[in-house]
Amino acid sequence: MPIALTLAGLWAERVTRAFWPVWTVLFVGLAPLIMGWQDSLPLEVVWGFAVVVVLALGWAFWHGVRGFRTPSRDEALARVDARLPGRPIAALEDQQAIGAGDAASETVWRVHLQRMSDRTRDARPVEPDLRLSRADPFGLRYIALLVLVVALMFGSLLRVGSVVEAGVGGTGQIATGPVWEGWVEPPGYTGKPTLYLADLQGQAIRAPEGALITVRLYGEVGELTVAETVSGRAGEVPPASDVQQSFEVAQSGRLEILGEGGATWDVVMVPDEAPMVELAGPVEVEASGEMAQPFRASDDHGVFAGEARIELDLAAVDRRHGLAVDPDPREALIVDLPMPFSGDRAEFEESLIDDFSQHPWANLPVTLTLTVEDAVGQSGSSPAETVPLPGRRFFQPVAKAVIEQRRDLLWSKANAPRVAMVLRAVSHRPDELFNNETSYLRLRVTLRRLEAEMEDGLSDTAQQEIAQALWDLAILLEDGSLADARERLERAQDRLAEAMRNGASDEEIQELMDELRAAMDEYMRMLAENAEPGEDGTDQPDSGQENRQVSQSEIDALMDRIQELMEEGRMAEAQELMEQLNQMMENMRVTRGEGGDGPRTPGEQSMQDLAETLRDQQQLNDDAFRELQEQFNQGQQQGQQGQQQGQQGQQQGQQGQQQGQQGQQQGQQPGGEDQPGQGQQQGQQGQGLGQGDNSQQGMTGEGGQGGEATGEGSLADRQNALRQGLNQLRNALPGLDGEAADRAGEALGRAEDAMEGAEDALRDGEMAEAIDRQSEAMDALRDGMRNLGEALAENQSEDLQEGQGTQTGRADGRPEPGRRDPLGRQMGNSGQFGSDENMLQDEDVYRRAEELLKELRDRSADQERPDLELDYLKRLLERF
Repeated sequence: MPIALTLAGLWAERVTRAFWPVWTVLFVGLAPLIMGWQDSLPLEVVWGFAVVVVLALGWAFWHGVRGFRTPSRDEALARVDARLPGRPIAALEDQQAIGAGDAASETVWRVHLQRMSDRTRDARPVEPDLRLSRADPFGLRYIALLVLVVALMFGSLLRVGSVVEAGVGGTGQIATGPVWEGWVEPPGYTGKPTLYLADLQGQAIRAPEGALITVRLYGEVGELTVAETVSGRAGEVPPASDVQQSFEVAQSGRLEILGEGGATWDVVMVPDEAPMVELAGPVEVEASGEMAQPFRASDDHGVFAGEARIELDLAAVDRRHGLAVDPDPREALIVDLPMPFSGDRAEFEESLIDDFSQHPWANLPVTLTLTVEDAVGQSGSSPAETVPLPGRRFFQPVAKAVIEQRRDLLWSKANAPRVAMVLRAVSHRPDELFNNETSYLRLRVTLRRLEAEMEDGLSDTAQQEIAQALWDLAILLEDGSLADARERLERAQDRLAEAMRNGASDEEIQELMDELRAAMDEYMRMLAENAEPGEDGTDQPDSGQENRQVSQSEIDALMDRIQELMEEGRMAEAQELMEQLNQMMENMRVTRGEGGDGPRTPGEQSMQDLAETLRDQQQLNDDAFRELQEQFNQGQQQGQQGQQQGQQGQQQGQQGQQQGQQGQQQGQQPGGEDQPGQGQQQGQQGQGLGQGDNSQQGMTGEGGQGGEATGEGSLADRQNALRQGLNQLRNALPGLDGEAADRAGEALGRAEDAMEGAEDALRDGEMAEAIDRQSEAMDALRDGMRNLGEALAENQSEDLQEGQGTQTGRADGRPEPGRRDPLGRQMGNSGQFGSDENMLQDEDVYRRAEELLKELRDRSADQERPDLELDYLKRLLERF
């Protein structure tokens, strides 16, 4: 059996190598005939191609016969034997050359033959080598196969027979009589294949609406005619005997080819249904304001495109406050619906994802209508659904008020005076409402811009620019970074409490809880970084009953419970737990004793100096802002005084002119020669009085400016001192390695550059520019302190790993007596949590460690344990 199979493989191998050009030429010759090219090409081209193909086939066959060698059984046997170790089949045919007649030698020979015979049982068929890469380096056989496959996909084998008609030309008649051919081509958007009428004789044809039917008649004109009722054509219709006719299916009917060899078909038109679309569920809104509206669309041949139309539902709007006036005309909001990039569009589900937070209709009732369209142009719409247009919600009170006024301004330009009045009321007492001066300054600048534009009529461009400024201000108030971690924590708690009172979605609750956790983590890090030894030499909070040690796990569990209660709608219980959390944070205090023994490291001293620089810069920024406010108030007062003085001067000047006129009249009277001069003198005195008042006004203004310049010079000197101090701190920083240390140096460099810019602005009297540069300096200082802290922690960790950690505690290197880790053990000399004590004998250390690790793995594998315990065990295993 292995030899027979190997012999068959040899036949396949040699036939393939000898005759592969034959089927390559055959594939290339059949492909055009299957595609029907012979029906459209000139007769000469068709016959020329046929001659070339026949000659190529003859040459390929002759070449194959010439190079073909018939395989024999001996060749198959030799191929199988070559695959076996020691060629046992050939060995069995060998004869003993020496030792014949010697019993011992013959015994050895028989044993040898037996071994060779045993090896032949392992014989297996040898597969043939059908690779033709050497004979066909250009892959012509693959090209021919690809052409044939394409022709079979888009053509028909039945069309090969039409090549016979080329022998008598387009108008000739073949021996069998007249013939015809026809096909039904559905519209391209349907994705359906072409139907050949010759394959469907006597059958009903279901054709899509708009399908194109083509019929060709061969033979004498008039022997075959076409009759149909599917096109619904009227008016001028081409003759039924035309050799080629085409028409579209517009209705169900009958198609006939009359004459010898004719046929009849019943055509059923399948109408193109209009597409459908509907909402697939409620709208989903992220805390950031991004919405996702799921929808479902379908069409018999696939949806081509779609759009969502959003219009204001004016009847459902609560027409109060700024919405009481009629809104300005605004076009409907139209958004394209997303379509699948791949796959079938006959039926699908997608989601319209967009963010309309900045749109004037955000959070107002609107009607949402979805419309889809197919390739024909038919459309289908969903019922209008009244929903609030999703948008971002604001919880910070001032930000919420700013966003409401922005909405009123975009609602109608007639609201501009009301918006200006409300914003002026909001900014009346900035110390109580604004967390930083930048926010207040932005509001005042926007307010002045609004009032200035109102004088000449608010334009569309100004309206949009002011609305964008109000939006940026609200974002700054809502999400602006705060310098102090405690303020950020209180801000997060206030936002969460506001959400409890007003109600919030699950996404908003999740965002607020994430913000609270981040603020809590930052506050806890601040406590740890700034913790300093107290009077008893420890860094623990006071041991009174009101203060107790609180673990991070307790805080996390409490916040998780608050989130769970809020999501369940139990706001009262969540508020109680929130108050407990506030009380817990109030009791967490870190105090410093006056007589600390331990010296500070260079890193700790640098952090402390940078913190003092940041506080000084913050104080200078506050002073600069107050100076700006005083200048603004003084400018208004001086302007009012100047107007009053100018009016007085004009009155006095008019009085002087009247006196001069009276003096001239007196001088013109008889006998009064000296009186004209006196009258003119009085008139000049009156005019001079008015001019003197105006000069006095100008002197007053210049004096005010001089006072301002004096104050700015003092602030500039303070800014210069801060910049020089920061430069000295940068030069005195400890030598640290790592990316965090590099980022710290870059941040402090930016802070120094910003301070220099603030100093120049102060000397030039540009207070607003100086405040902006000071804010940049404070931000850069905070970045520098954070990166420096990370760098110190990284370098300390590396030192501890190398056994060179810095000792903390007393000057003699021993740990402080009161410092213990959470398990009650004494702190090690390195100052880290844990113990440096050898708690086991040397020979028991590794055995006990293996036992503990095994116990941890066994407990972590028990999935019935609480999730909190499993999470703790997982962290332990990752660490050790």
